[in-house]
Amino acid sequence: MAKVDVVQLHRALRLLAEPNQVVELRLLQTQAKGRQLPAIMSGFFDDFAALAQAVETYSPDAKGTYITLNPVNAALLARAANRIRVVGKDDALTGDGDVTARRWLPIDLDPTRPSGISATDEEHDVAIERAHQIREYLRHEGWPDPILADSGNGSHLLYRVDLRPEDGQAVKHCLQALAFRFDDHRVKVDQSVFNPARIWKLYGTLSRKGDDSPERPHRLAKILEVP
Repeated sequence: MAKVDVVQLHRALRLLAEPNQVVELRLLQTQAKGRQLPAIMSGFFDDFAALAQAVETYSPDAKGTYITLNPVNAALLARAANRIRVVGKDDALTGDGDVTARRWLPIDLDPTRPSGISATDEEHDVAIERAHQIREYLRHEGWPDPILADSGNGSHLLYRVDLRPEDGQAVKHCLQALAFRFDDHRVKVDQSVFNPARIWKLYGTLSRKGDDSPERPHRLAKILEVP
């Protein structure tokens, strides 16, 4: 399996970010050159070709590859402009106060399983089906259709919004309401993704939780449907 799907990667950047928007790229548990222990790597990009190149170079050795969903203060570009670097103890990452607007309401559906391992095909499929159920429910409530995506282990729904960073906890309350209605012993709505600086799985990259096995394989995250 390819460790980066370049077509999916570029499609994701076109869909999720505005032209010239500053985006933080963050790679978790990466085998950085010259370091014995896995490191976090981060950089700030308004050049998405440079971002894609950094992903192709470093993502294959990372446990997970993520970006900030919402626009961040353009001044953050000066922290590591269109390049990736190992995050030191004094290096700042994107905080909630750095976000200038909310552009996405993210819904992350994760199948129930022990932590630190990939989902089985059955667990993965149940999470995708739950995303369809939530989309259908919200459609009947008058919501527009979202981006539907495969996170590699579960599923994502991304609804386009136009909110201030301090949204009066509207996103948090929405996730709580969906969890109350749709959570069961098989799939849970992740209620922790409400903060504006939340990082999000970058589609076109591999989800690598635990060992890659026939029963619990590593999978590429990918966009499934766009309205």
